[in-house]
Amino acid sequence: MSANFAQSDADKIGEVLAAESVSFESDHYRLKLNNEEERRTLVLQIYPEVTLGKARGMLVVVYTGNSHLQLHNCTGYVTSEELGEVTFVSEKPAQLSGLVVERGASCSLYGGMHRDLISSDFTQLGVEAMLSGVAMSLVEDILTTDEEKD
Repeated sequence: MSANFAQSDADKIGEVLAAESVSFESDHYRLKLNNEEERRTLVLQIYPEVTLGKARGMLVVVYTGNSHLQLHNCTGYVTSEELGEVTFVSEKPAQLSGLVVERGASCSLYGGMHRDLISSDFTQLGVEAMLSGVAMSLVEDILTTDEEKD
């Protein structure tokens, strides 16, 4: 995914999030979201390919007035115009991590989830686990299947 992330992806994400601005700054895309009503500003930076330790990968960074979040080795994203959000995902064989950025300049981070949680019967889960399963279930269609892993 990282080598394929382009200006058109940044523009698409910017549209879904109603970004105030979308720009490319030497090695990353920068999107600014502003929610004046709730006095929130969020800056989303997407580095299509950057050195992450000994490897290279895609890095997604969120800055707000009181937080700094990073999703390393992002493997894909899903937009939802209806929900007004973009879900970025990083997948490993047994686990998922996700960063959900919302149009209202807010975000949520889900880290180290078991992959099977997103296809579980949510009614059998506690509220605390159900929320993450529902939120991350949007990325199910872009995840690597067992056949693709082999």
